[in-house]
Amino acid sequence: MGRTVPTIGLRPYLPADAAIVAAIFVESIEGLTGDDYSEEQQQAWIAAADDEAAFGARLGQQLTLVATLQSSPVGFASLKGADHIEMLYVHPGAAGQGVATALCDALEKLAAARGAAKLTVDASDTAHGFFRKRGYVDQQRSTISAGDEWLTNTRMQKTLAEAPPKGPIQ
Repeated sequence: MGRTVPTIGLRPYLPADAAIVAAIFVESIEGLTGDDYSEEQQQAWIAAADDEAAFGARLGQQLTLVATLQSSPVGFASLKGADHIEMLYVHPGAAGQGVATALCDALEKLAAARGAAKLTVDASDTAHGFFRKRGYVDQQRSTISAGDEWLTNTRMQKTLAEAPPKGPIQ
């Protein structure tokens, strides 16, 4: 008898989610980025969630979705403005189960619905391949400061499907 794959649920971020999404952020960086970033770089990156209230407030100012498996939060993603993926993080225990794909699919649809023709992301070296497979194209390599460390990422861009013309068909 085959195993059933749990369904990934998506819901809006709520202020009460701040602690759990901060924990997902930390565990994702610690558990998934070690091949691309040093321990010092990871710790500097993680420091962005040291103040859970500020981290939660930042997510609350963006369109943020929380992904769940069996009602438990396992990932989150945020859209800044109409056309920039600000964050996309998945708990290592849920990696490879389609969580990032579900979150990214939803953000792409929401961005298109908001009128965005293109979507950008500053992809970590770890996430670069994921976004490339989704049709994102490298635009610019960047180095950003995090505490006393420097982290590299790549600005990537994807052209979204053109929206159907509005109004009556002629």
